[in-house]
Amino acid sequence: MSKIDVVLGLQWGDEGKGKIVDVLAGRYPAVARFQGGPNAGHSLHFAGRDFVARSLPSGIFREGCTNIIGNGVVLDPIEFRDECGQAALLGAKPSGSVLISKKTTIIAPTHRLLDAAREAAAGKGKIGSTLRGIGPAYADKTARRALRAGDILSPDFEARWKALKAQHVAEIRSLGFECDPDKEDADFLSAVEFLRGFRLVDSENFVNGWLDSKPMLAEGAQGTLLDIDHGSYPFVTSSNTTIGGVCTGLGVPPHRIGRVFGIFKAYCTRVGSGPFPTELFDATGDEIRRVGHEFGAVTGRPRRTGWLDLVALRYAVMVDGVTDLVMMKADCLDGFDTIKICTSYKINGVETSDFPSETDAPIEPVYTEFPGWKQDLCGVTDPSVLPKAFNDYVAFIESATGVPVSIVSLGPDRDTIIER
Repeated sequence: MSKIDVVLGLQWGDEGKGKIVDVLAGRYPAVARFQGGPNAGHSLHFAGRDFVARSLPSGIFREGCTNIIGNGVVLDPIEFRDECGQAALLGAKPSGSVLISKKTTIIAPTHRLLDAAREAAAGKGKIGSTLRGIGPAYADKTARRALRAGDILSPDFEARWKALKAQHVAEIRSLGFECDPDKEDADFLSAVEFLRGFRLVDSENFVNGWLDSKPMLAEGAQGTLLDIDHGSYPFVTSSNTTIGGVCTGLGVPPHRIGRVFGIFKAYCTRVGSGPFPTELFDATGDEIRRVGHEFGAVTGRPRRTGWLDLVALRYAVMVDGVTDLVMMKADCLDGFDTIKICTSYKINGVETSDFPSETDAPIEPVYTEFPGWKQDLCGVTDPSVLPKAFNDYVAFIESATGVPVSIVSLGPDRDTIIER
């Protein structure tokens, strides 16, 4: 019996999961997405080409790799069709390699309008949604009124869609939001027809049957600290981004999970509202954003930046049962004389190493400082040339988390990694 290994983000998303899944996908005959939607982009860089995978699993450019979109995912047919077209231009063959769970939730155009209406109504209390309909789609799923991928095969699909749309329009208008709810109807139905060209499967049967003889890699969207239950609520996403989401989002039991690769940046970033204890509001933060190209892969929004937060990282390692740490973008810190790591918090004058559940707690980060390595590491693949200051930085993280840093990424391309 084989295992399903998992790649998870350990921060607030944007950790670089797409690259690592792309790297690891060559070692697995199948890659599965288990949650999230097109609000999260996994950036892939290979052979001088760039691609942002929003709904497609990151194994899409690996020859012979089977790609599964699980029941825990929310899928926008319009965006999915467009993404498949872009992938095909780069040599991928989505219709022949992508399987979609019949239980995958469908995002309709009015989900996006409802998302915008709710954010506008929230005013200063908005959560910073990407406005792609993710939250409303998951809300419909919980309310047991969602449309699922298998429903597009039913003869009454259009009638069911129109009934759901009417409920959305009623709420949108009650919020006083101005829009044309019919504008994308024809495009949506065209995209649904495109979706019918894919193999729709009972994914839990498919995945468990696959694992009887072959391994699989599962990838999540967003990051642990955005988990609906375990993240910095309410400034979170609408799904379980942690290890438990693999079981519910693919229908696999816990004993089938193998290695858990936890991805983190050598610093922290966050998009949207919510607490960020180590956030930098100075020239250092601006420089990290510039060097790290910290702008949303899908939205283009500038990301908030800050030093690495070990309190949050240890929490994520604990919640996810991480077996292997993967550090990204350490090369973006090459030019700094001093590098800081937050090792504890002070909350109301009391020092703690626990990640708090209260998002409004006044948190003061307590830092440990390290000398910068002041050496260009971008593109380095030979561990023997890594400077002592860099190795000391990595060793400190390993000691603090109790988990080895098994992979270090020092550049955007799939080949710029060091396995330790």
